[in-house]
Amino acid sequence: MDIISKIKESAKKHNMRIVLPEGTEIRTLKAADQIISEGLAQIILIGNPSSIMALAKENNLNNVGNAKIVNPESFDKMDKYIDMLVEIRKSKGMSREEAAKLLMDPLYLAVMMIKAGDADGEVAGADNATGDVLRPAFQIVKTLPGISVVSGAFFMILNDKQFGEDGIIVFADCAVHPNPTARELAEIAVASGHTTRAIAGFEPKIAMLSFSTKGSAKHEMVDKVVQATMMAKEMAPDMMIEGELQSDAAIIPEIGQKKAPGSKIAGHANVLIFPTLETGNIAYKLVQRMAHAEAIGPVLQGMAAPINDLSRGCSVSDIVNLVAITANQAAGMKK
Repeated sequence: MDIISKIKESAKKHNMRIVLPEGTEIRTLKAADQIISEGLAQIILIGNPSSIMALAKENNLNNVGNAKIVNPESFDKMDKYIDMLVEIRKSKGMSREEAAKLLMDPLYLAVMMIKAGDADGEVAGADNATGDVLRPAFQIVKTLPGISVVSGAFFMILNDKQFGEDGIIVFADCAVHPNPTARELAEIAVASGHTTRAIAGFEPKIAMLSFSTKGSAKHEMVDKVVQATMMAKEMAPDMMIEGELQSDAAIIPEIGQKKAPGSKIAGHANVLIFPTLETGNIAYKLVQRMAHAEAIGPVLQGMAAPINDLSRGCSVSDIVNLVAITANQAAGMKK
């Protein structure tokens, strides 16, 4: 069974409530129909019910009627949500009128549903820019306790099964934070470990990457990774974390044992933490293209609830897969 099949099977067991705010976007609607058919999650669609059902009928989407459809114009919990938003944003001086106007935006309403406990996660971005998707999340849901930075992890599915966990390696951060501090890098490592457990279902072996292995080079960029490794170990003593390691020492057993003798992670890493966004982004794209690897993501991590962003060029299957991933993230956070 491939990883997507495993993720879907796991999602079915959790039955999470995932809100899709782009309820009248046709790819989203087709994905919702498939998700409901496969039993991957409970689906909440935001939009005008008449428009949604008319689109569903035109496209023979017979399962959409089993979704919960929330109309911002007549939602029975809107007054409660307005009060909640005013309280959350009181330091910014938000009025009830401003909150009411903001919650007419499905992206804000979706996040407020999560904050109120009426949904477990969100997937959006088929019809909206990343900044528009994430802005409400940062303002309302915010980050996990003890985590100050949001990052993006990719699940790299390699044809060569000798690497990582049967050919699966998690790369982070490849999508969000350009130049993390040592503390932020440690947070990214720990968040990636939690993401790996929740979505892939295997125990993370985390390598903190650098151009140095165990003091082979001296530089302030190396120092950052060394500090981040120590911090990450303190933050998550239950996780296997090793650093600093060069990439070959992290994934090739004989090199790992030569450069970091006695290490249980060197040569066997299945989670790679890159020191900067540029190194992570370059690495995942090179591996994807040159090794013909499948790159699943980015999966956003560090938020207090799973909110994931799609590419506006996404396919229906991309949306289905990301909903399944989000459902597993949500279940992992509830444990």
